[in-house]
Formats: sequence, structure tokens, C-alpha cells
Amino acid sequence: MAEDSPRAFVKDVKRIVIKVGTAVVTRNDGRLALGRLGALCEQIKELNSQGYEIILVSSGAVGLGRQRLRYRRLVNSSFADLQKPQVELDGKACAAVGQNSLMALYDTLFSELDISSAQLLVTDSDFRDRDFRKQLNETVKSLLSLKVIPIFNENDAVSTRKAPYEDSSGIFWDNDSLAALLALELKADLLVLLSDVEGLYSGPPSDPKSKLIHTYVKEKHQGEITFGDKSRVGRGGMTAKVKAAVNAAYAGIPVVITSGSAPENIIRVLQGQRIGTLFHQDAHLWEPTKEVGAREMAVAARDSSRQLQALSSQERKKILLDIADALEANEKLITVENEADVAAAQQAGYEKSLISRLALKPGKIASLAKSIRVLANMEDPIGRVLKKTQLADGLILEKTSSPLGVLLIVFESRPDALVQIASLAIRSGNGLLLKGGKEAKRSNAILHKVITEAIPDIVGGKVIGLVTSRDEIPDLLKLDDVIDLVIPRGSNKLVSQIKSSTKIPVLGHADGICHVYVDKSANMDMAKRVVLDAKIDYPAACNAMETLLVHKDLVTNGALNELIVDLRIQGVTLFGGPRASLLLNIPQARSFHHEYNSMECTVEIVDDVAAAIYHIHHHGRHVIFSYRHLFVCISMCRVLYDCFHEPMDINCLLLFCSAHTDCIVTEDQETAEIFLHQVDSAAVFHNASTRFCDGARFGLGAEVGISTSRIHARGPVGVEGLLTTRWILKGSGQVVDGDKGVIYTHKDIPINS
Repeated sequence: MAEDSPRAFVKDVKRIVIKVGTAVVTRNDGRLALGRLGALCEQIKELNSQGYEIILVSSGAVGLGRQRLRYRRLVNSSFADLQKPQVELDGKACAAVGQNSLMALYDTLFSELDISSAQLLVTDSDFRDRDFRKQLNETVKSLLSLKVIPIFNENDAVSTRKAPYEDSSGIFWDNDSLAALLALELKADLLVLLSDVEGLYSGPPSDPKSKLIHTYVKEKHQGEITFGDKSRVGRGGMTAKVKAAVNAAYAGIPVVITSGSAPENIIRVLQGQRIGTLFHQDAHLWEPTKEVGAREMAVAARDSSRQLQALSSQERKKILLDIADALEANEKLITVENEADVAAAQQAGYEKSLISRLALKPGKIASLAKSIRVLANMEDPIGRVLKKTQLADGLILEKTSSPLGVLLIVFESRPDALVQIASLAIRSGNGLLLKGGKEAKRSNAILHKVITEAIPDIVGGKVIGLVTSRDEIPDLLKLDDVIDLVIPRGSNKLVSQIKSSTKIPVLGHADGICHVYVDKSANMDMAKRVVLDAKIDYPAACNAMETLLVHKDLVTNGALNELIVDLRIQGVTLFGGPRASLLLNIPQARSFHHEYNSMECTVEIVDDVAAAIYHIHHHGRHVIFSYRHLFVCISMCRVLYDCFHEPMDINCLLLFCSAHTDCIVTEDQETAEIFLHQVDSAAVFHNASTRFCDGARFGLGAEVGISTSRIHARGPVGVEGLLTTRWILKGSGQVVDGDKGVIYTHKDIPINS
């Protein structure tokens, strides 16, 4: 993070006030948002352990108390009572009951995380007393020194303030202004206001034209923003948050308004990521020079893609051939920039597997150019008639192939991926936005320049946009009205972050846990070739073997030892499952679900093909889940039921399935067929290396990635995976007229007729 970045101030943050709104504490149906509360408490636990001083201001008592009292009134009412008009519950009574329930929840959550919390209830009149304010500072200082989390709330049950909102006599008028007041009084370094939206928008967040404001500049935004409705459950909504944020920021306390629903948002703020909306007294000094925003870039790609689609097949083919020529002509320049990236990565201490993926090895540019020419000479995929039906006499319906629209590809390390993806986008008529890893910044920039300069002006280079800052990704992921598909290529963490941050369909895979199973009837010379190639041909690839499964009979006849010796000779480090580690005297693998991306692999012994299939299905899936969070959720069941008489709704599991590429080596055809038909993976091979799972090797010309999804495209995704369908109906004046106007035939007719 650059020192002059607007978010650079976070490096000096130690004391943080976090305000949690009622809309974060509760769900849309009014019930407790237990998953969000648990995730929030886990973030606070993490920050507490890192030495941050956390002060929590929590709303929600009135809403929780109202829910509990409504239930109690229902239980104590006769049928006749229920027929009468229901009197609204007293808000102060709700506050008193709800505060007790709210603190019971926080206490249980924090206790399970081995954290202590303390309740501090205040009213606005308290702050008129200088002695109170002095004692408040001393108490909070003492609690923070003991690593206790102070939890503040306005004591609504006894507050004498007349108006529910701001009035001329109030020192604070809601928990947003209370949080701002406490941040000033307790000399906090940062105030975080958690909301049910990502931050402050230029208009109502539900309006697609509204843009998220990353940095609030009072002089610029004060008169431009149109606020939507107030909070569905709180007092003031975004209007109150902005007023509190402006007051705190201009008094010297940086403020970030961000979503309390997104995972780890507070931690991401403290990492300097451009999350939510920042309020800062120096914001007016950070006004950037005019640059293309996320929406403008996406819209430009869409508009240019329509020009691309309007070209003839030969014209699109020529663009690809020109790109191939341009890459070869600029190979030296590309190599220089790539070598600079590799040197910087080595100096920065990146893993060898990443550096391997980063490097454009000799011959790579020529190989990429060759793949582009293969792609150019393939049948034009756009506008192909896939099916032709005569609906009625003179009424012909055609199902045709069509581009998806605009693609957003987020990839790590591999600059060659940029070339493949760009060529596939042009062949399929799609607009494209690319975000590569920072480690390949120079390589990606030169490749993008070479490719876009080869695109004629009638289409324009904006058909392929290069996103240069990670800060733009959150904005792009919100553009579900412009971007049609997101394809992440990278780590599990990258894929999970993208899936949880967008409404746009996501295509891709999280892991490449590829297995090779050597059966008892395998030809061992063949097995050695397949296993060695699957592991050592390119260990950093997602289609490299990570687990070797061996039939138990190969232990007794010595064939397993031969495989192990050959792998070790090639420099492969071996880890074992429970059976193999004991037998072979090798370290036990920490997990069967581990993608090494290096010269390492796991070995395990299985009883038969059924056991191999079970292993692949059982260990090819990985649950990303916080067991501490699960324990917290379970322990909350009783408290939740006691407080609100509702069952708990746990909706916090994220299941990632590898199901990438798996192989069997066997001479038994029946065993092979069982494996091929029962292994539920994107690609399943018999007597062939897993490394064949590749778009170019499959004859697709190139690939944007390998999908383990079951919707739309699966396996290597080439041109066809970037297409959808349209229906073209050709008639001669037919009308429906209650289905009396035509006689339906629904007859399939030859496509070429």
C-alpha cells in the first residue's frame, strides 16, 4: 500500500470504535442474524489478539425486546384478547427486556471465543457531567488493558430525551452519533459504522445507476447524494450515519461506513483495502485526476463487443491472426517485461510454484501464437444454427449461438492466461475485463498493449479492458447489469471471496486435487509413465496429480515400491495417508485435500476401485468452515430459543468441490468403465495423464479456465463455454389469436435447409 494512499492511515490505528446497527443484528424477517453476529465476534477476537483495542457500540435492544415481549403477550393472551386491537408495546419496556437479551447473546458468543465483554449503558445527559466523562475514560482504559470488550448502548429504558431523533438539546440522538461521540471522547484512531449496505452511494443503493462512493468529499458530495428510505429497523438510516461520520471525521477521527454482512470487512479495512466509504478530514486533498471508472470500463467493453459481433467471420478471424503476428513481433519486449516481473517476485520471496506460473518460458510466445491461429481457423462460433424447427406453415424457429456479453476474468500469476482469454473473447464476440495478479503487472501491461493495438479502430481496444488496481474489483463485482459472467482463476481464497461478493454468475474451480489410481491389473510400465508425467510435467498446473492411489495388491508384489523409487528419483517429496505413511515410513499428509502445486504429492493405499472412487468423492471436497464459529452457533441454540422461542437457522457452510481431473490406470476394461462412469469429476481419464485436461490439448484452441461447476460449462472452457443461445423466429405475418391463427406442426427440419 502506497504511503500517500487515502487508506495509508490504518497503519497507525490502535483503538477502534465499531458501531453495529439494528439492521446488522437482525435479519429482514426481524429474527436474530446469528451468523453475522458470530462472524463479527470472530473478527473482534482476531483484532483483539493482534493488539487492537476494540470498543463496540451495539443497537438492536429495542427490536429484540419487542420480539420477545410480543411472544410473551401471545402466550398470555386468550383467544378473545387476540380479537381485540393490539396496543403497541411500550418502547422503553422493549429496550429494558431487549438489552438483557442482547448482552446475554454477546456474552455467550465472546465467552466461547475466550473473550470477556462488559456492558456500559449511557444517556445523553450523562455527558453533561465532567466527572462522568472522566470516570468513563478511566473505566474504558482499565477494561481495554485487561483485553475486555466494552459494549456501549444508549439506555433507552430510562432516557429522558423527548425526541427520537436529533433535537436542539441533545448531545447525541442515536447510536451512530453516540459512536461518533465516544470515538472523540475516548480518543479512538478509527470509527467503523457497520450498515446493511456496502457504504454510501450516490443514490439509493437499489438504483443500478447509483455508485459506491469510496471517499466522501464534503465539498463535492454534500449536494449530490440522494438518500433512500431510512433504515428498516433503526432510527436514522444512512442519513444519520453520514452526519455522524462527517462530524467525527472533521474532528480528526477517520470513519469508514461499510457492510456488516460481508465476511471480514473490518479486517479488510484495517488491511488498507478500499472497502466501504471513507470519511477523512484530508479527503479534499485526495481528489484523483479524471480516470475511467469501473462502470465506464465495463460499458465500453460491452459497446465495443457489439461492434465486434457486427463484423464478418473473416474480419474477426483476421483480428486473431494479427494478434498472433503482433505477439511474435514483440516477443523480445514481452520477454524483458516478464523477466522483470520474475526477478521482482524472486526478490520478494514468492513461492517457487508461483514463480513457475509467472515465467514465460522459451517458446511460450510462439506456442501462444500457434494456439491463436488454431482458434482463428476454427468454425465461427457466433450465429451458428443449433436447431431448426417448423412451428407452423411458414413459421420457422432457429436456436442460434450467441456471445454471453461482458466477461470479468480475475486471475493470478499466469500472464499467458491473459493471451488465451483475450483470444477466446474475440473469437466468441465477448467484451472482456481482465484483472491479473500484481506479481505479473509488467507482463500483463505489455501483453494487453500488444493485443489491443492489433485490434482495428472499428472495434477499438476498449473491448478488452485491463484492471490495474485491486480496489476496482469490488465495484466491478457489483455491476450485474453490465457484466454477465465472472471467471476467477486462482486460489481457494480468491474464488471464495469473489463468490461471496457478487450477484454475477461465477464460473470456475477452487482447487485442482487431481488423483491417479493405479489398479492391480495396471501395466506397470504404463503406470510409471502416466504417474510421472501427471506429477512432474508441470507441477504448478491445476491438472497436475496431487494424490496417488494404489491398489493394495501392488504392495505385496513390489510394484508400489517401484513407483515410489521413480518419483523420488525425479525429486518428488512424498507424504502418506494413514496406511501408506506407516508402510512406507514417510510423513503423514496433513490433509488429503491439499493442492501442492509443487514437486510433492500424497500417496495412499486402497482396497479396490470402489475404495478409490470413495476416496476421490470423499476427499475431493473440502468444507471451508470455522469450527469455533460452529461451536459458538451450537452453544447459542439454547440462548436463542430461550430468548425468542425460535429454532436456529444456520446458513454459514461454504462447500468447495474439487472434482477436477481423475485418472485410472488399468488393463481391466470392466474396472475402467466403473471408474469412468462413477467418478463425478469434470474430466475422467483411462490410461492417460491428468495433464491432458487442457483447452489447447482438447482442441479448443485455448481456455479461459477449467470449470468444476455443473451449470453452463464443465471442464476446460473454450469458445463454446463463452456462448449462450438466442431464438430467431421468421414468419410471414402470423398471429397467435388465442392459438386459432395457426396450425402447429413442431417439426424438426435440417439445419442447412
